[in-house]
Amino acid sequence: MSQNINTIAMQSTTSANDYSYLWEPLAKHPYCFIVEAVFIAISTWYIIHRKSRLEQPPELTEQEIDDLVDDWNPEPLVPPVDPYHFSQRAPEVSSIYGHKIKVNGKECLNLGTHNYLGLVQNEDCLKAAIEACQQYGVGSCGPRGFFGTAAVHLQLEQEIAKFMGAEEAILYSYGYSAISSAIPAYAKVNDVIFVDEAVSFAIQQGLVASRSKIKFFAHNDVAQLASLLDEQAEIDRKKKKKQTTNRFIVVEGLYINRGDICPLPDIIALKHKHKCRLILDDTCGFGVLGATGRGTIEHFNVDISLDIDLVVASLEYACAAYGGFCAGSHFIVDHQRLSGLGYCFSASLPPLQAAAALCSIQLIQRDPQLVAKLRSNATRMHQLLSAHSSIVRVDCDQRSPIQHLRFATSIDDALANRPEAIPKETDDTAFYAKKRTNYEYDNFRLEKVVDIAHQNGYALTVARYLTDREKFPPEPSIRLTVNSMLTEQEMTQAVKVIVDAFAEVHQKFCDALV
Repeated sequence: MSQNINTIAMQSTTSANDYSYLWEPLAKHPYCFIVEAVFIAISTWYIIHRKSRLEQPPELTEQEIDDLVDDWNPEPLVPPVDPYHFSQRAPEVSSIYGHKIKVNGKECLNLGTHNYLGLVQNEDCLKAAIEACQQYGVGSCGPRGFFGTAAVHLQLEQEIAKFMGAEEAILYSYGYSAISSAIPAYAKVNDVIFVDEAVSFAIQQGLVASRSKIKFFAHNDVAQLASLLDEQAEIDRKKKKKQTTNRFIVVEGLYINRGDICPLPDIIALKHKHKCRLILDDTCGFGVLGATGRGTIEHFNVDISLDIDLVVASLEYACAAYGGFCAGSHFIVDHQRLSGLGYCFSASLPPLQAAAALCSIQLIQRDPQLVAKLRSNATRMHQLLSAHSSIVRVDCDQRSPIQHLRFATSIDDALANRPEAIPKETDDTAFYAKKRTNYEYDNFRLEKVVDIAHQNGYALTVARYLTDREKFPPEPSIRLTVNSMLTEQEMTQAVKVIVDAFAEVHQKFCDALV
């Protein structure tokens, strides 16, 4: 018994010694215990009372609730739209988008749509579309992998691959989705993409979807591109881990926002030097450039199998149909059948449109004079407009059917001597009454030119951009499009009306301000 008591006493002593490190500080500094106890009490009180406040919101009377509802002024879902915004006065077309077009009830010469080769109203294309509609119906109602593949889709892909000199081609249901799906199908988070700053909005959206690191270079500035590639090569050399950085170059063949042609041979040389992947969007060059309309690659006599990794184009311009395609090697194209979002998840191209595009490509191959006539008309239109350079500025390559027209006198120059300009009383007083940016003034002037041209029987359009989302918003312009059906007389008369309209609008703009 006594032995057990001694054992327990020894254990108690040992236990007390084990926890002595807790009690010694309190014995030396009793105030610390008091501070800690107060802090714990305050924290506990705050947590309990805060929880009770959250659980018991204040009760409001019916009158208080009604007053709050009456005083509530919600933010609008969208900002107010300027009555002078082009969306408030969109033109209405009530005819075929052909050589002539009826806009707001008036028949006009069509200088505003991308019907470069006049195939919109071609009898063979119409017949092919009607026959396909009768065979397949108006749509597929499913993606290519889910009963959305018709025989005509496969025929069109084979025809495009043959026409472009590529191993394989893949169809997308609309042009925008082709390039915006192709880029993120290959470029990923750790990759670097070098892009011309003048690329289209569709390309820009593809860049965003890729989540890659984007490096823009000045438009057609090969020297700056070379410098950026050299910098990236140096960065890669300094990496501690030998991690491969995939590098891509993305350009357009014929730039829709500029109307000029990229220096493709120089870009290809940089591609080979730095071992980059080259993606060429030839939407505007396809069916336009080259002796037989194969686009920028034919224009520069480039071998698609050796020099270009992927060629992307829309069928909605020269081919006068819907959809887009990518052409390249079997490996490149087949990858998109599994990872191209627009291909995997969108309903396939309506068979009637595939049939129309197939017929268009066959017509281009049978009659290269369609392309030659277009190039001749584009050059002639450029010459006629350039003769009035003091009034109209023409920004494009002379071979381009896309010709951007701008005032020779900029807004800054027009207002240089009127820093305190006050609007006069005119028909557009409401527009001038609000403070505007130079961009808005320029767009307004161009809209007036379009209106005058329409009154005289010519359909033009101001180029439209999502200026708040464009990386580099282009300067406002009238995007005049040339087609192969225009005659010498039609072009001469059109230029006279356009130049007179520019001169009249510029004078009225200056007269509206004192």
